[in-house]
This record gives sequence, C-alpha cells and structure tokens, in this order.
Amino acid sequence: MQTSDLLTRSVCDVVPRALAEEKLASGRKLRIYWGIDPTGSKLHLGHAVPLRKFRAFQDAGHEMIFLIGSFTAMIGDPSGQDKMREPLTEETITKNFETYKKQASAIVDFSNVKIVYNHEWLGKMTFSDVVKLAGNFTVQQMLEREMYKRRLEEGKPIGYHEFLYPLMQGYDSVHLDVDCEMGGNDQLFNMLAGRTLMQACGSKREKFVLTLKLLEGTDGRKMSKTYGNCIYIEDEPSDMYGKVMSVNDNLMEQYFECCTDVPMEEVKKILKGKPRDAKARLAREIVTLYHGEKAALAAEQEFINVFKEGGLPEDMPEVKVKKGTPLIDVLVKEKLIASKSEARRLVEQGGIKVNDKPVTSIDATMEEGIVRVGKRKFLKIVIS
Repeated sequence: MQTSDLLTRSVCDVVPRALAEEKLASGRKLRIYWGIDPTGSKLHLGHAVPLRKFRAFQDAGHEMIFLIGSFTAMIGDPSGQDKMREPLTEETITKNFETYKKQASAIVDFSNVKIVYNHEWLGKMTFSDVVKLAGNFTVQQMLEREMYKRRLEEGKPIGYHEFLYPLMQGYDSVHLDVDCEMGGNDQLFNMLAGRTLMQACGSKREKFVLTLKLLEGTDGRKMSKTYGNCIYIEDEPSDMYGKVMSVNDNLMEQYFECCTDVPMEEVKKILKGKPRDAKARLAREIVTLYHGEKAALAAEQEFINVFKEGGLPEDMPEVKVKKGTPLIDVLVKEKLIASKSEARRLVEQGGIKVNDKPVTSIDATMEEGIVRVGKRKFLKIVIS
C-alpha cells in the first residue's frame, strides 16, 4: 500500500483529519494502536481490513501496538449489537488469541509489533478511578448511540456494564499515550471516548481516530458465519477463489479496495470491462495474497474446469463409508458443512446433491458416487 493511501484507502473517516495530515507530514514516528477482543477463532476477509491497514502503517515505519482486550472482552463490546454480548472467560480469550495470532501472521509481522493486554492496567483500577473517568460522559451521550435507541424501541435490555465499555476502551488510549487509534467504523464512539479522556487526563499528545470500512459478505449482508457468506483467511485456494467468484457484482469495487493492493486507478479500468473478467482478476489477487500466485492460477483453472466446462475438481477428497450411514453425519465429519442446522437449510434450498440429484430429506443415507454441496464443495463416496 502506498504512503498516500494511509488515510484514504479502505478508510471511512479520519477525526480530526487536519491533525492526522499534520502528524504524518512531520515525518515523526507515530505511536498507533489497534485493539481486538478475541471473541472468535476464525478470521475472515472482514477482519483482514484493519490488519492490512495495520501492516501498511507498520511498513511505513511507525510504532505499532497490538492490544488484546483481555479485560474488555470480559465485558463485551456493545457496538453494532442488538443484544448484550456474552462475556468471555480469561481462558477463552487466551485460547482465541493464540489461533487469531497464527492466522493474522499471514498479514502482520508480529516480530516488529508490541503486544499488550489491557487487563494489566484496567484490572488494577479502583471504583473511585472508574467514577472519576465516568464523570467525563453523560447518559444522554450514551443513549444517542443507534444500537441503544433500537434496543429501547424494541424493549430489549441494555446492561449498565455496557455503558462502561467505551470508558474502558477510552482509557486504553490514556495508558498507551498514542497518536492514533484505528478500528472499524462501528468503533467511532469508543475511539472518540479515548480522545476525550486523553484531553481530560492531561496527555501531551492529541490522538486522531481512523475508522475503516466494514466489508460485506459475499451476498451483500454483514459478513457472518451465521449467514454462511464469509471468506476465511485459511480457506483452501480453490474454495477461496470460488467464494470470491460468488461475490455480488456491486461489491467488487469494495473488495478490490479493501482486500487487494491493486491501485484504485487500475481498479476503475478493470471494472469497466466484463464483470466476470473483473471478478476473476479479483479472485486471483486475493488468493495470491494468502496462498501465492501458483496456487491462485491452479485454483482459477480448477474453477474453469468445474463451472465453465462442467468437469469435476482433480483433487476431490474421497471417503469410504458403510452402507446406511446418514449423509449429514458424513458431511459434518468431513467439514463440507458446519452443522446439522446448516444441512437442514441446504436441503430445503436444494443445495446438496448426490450424483446430480437433489437430496430431499435430512435423514437421507449415503450412496456411492459424488456428493456436491453448494457450488464449490465435492466429495467422492465409496461404499465399503
């Protein structure tokens, strides 16, 4: 990513922009942080957007701080939620971050990053400290947040502890004494709370906030495991390529901007051509980033063989099962589907086929031949 793209590419807003431009123009090494509450173990391309921006600032030579919300995750961030989050245990947080870091290492160079845990300072605060910090905000400010308005209208509960979340995240900025905090555009309120607290606590630095675009799933809805519209960082090349090819056409510019390094001037030219060619270029670029050019070209050829020429993938997995084995059990075990509830949905939609015939019952048993799940997943069945 070019230096000129730091404040523009994949960025929603910079507050205040003039301060950010001034700090970057100074040539001084800035102290920048991004925090995560490790609530899950699988990273998708939506998670990769801030990771890629983090790496861009890292490559530009700035002091990068990767914050683990080891305390805040035990409260649960209310941002963008229509119900209270389930608090996490310390054990779950630690386990999730180990997996998170392994996947994120495909993007961020952790050998040159300072990793901190906010329980180290938030866990030591007294009730008096919290009351003092809370005095910098009003209940009216909290209730102006859209998610709270929506919950009040729907009669859903708002936990008092949720009001404390922005306070805790804001204090992270005070403790770390940073020049910039970056995060998703749903984090603007929390990040601006940090600006307020730094000023209230007499920090000599003035922090600017950089918000990043939230990548939509392949179908245009929020990228979520629930919707089955995620493209995961650890997806196999052929699966990743196929998923990108299923992205809604109107999302291609967003995916090029947020998920690739192709200059935006070139992207605009690409998008003026045939949509399928543009999407193929997008798929190649994304697979290349995570698996290399050779794997991307192989995935593209397999996609052409399967979907354009009606063939079958060369590396289709094979499994031997006993006659009468429940089909769904095998598909879950072989990870072609995540759960029986997903299987039920796919059966209702005609999304599971055996030897090109749609499966019509969730209780169907295995038969020898080729099982196809959706458009991209295949399994060869041999009855033993």
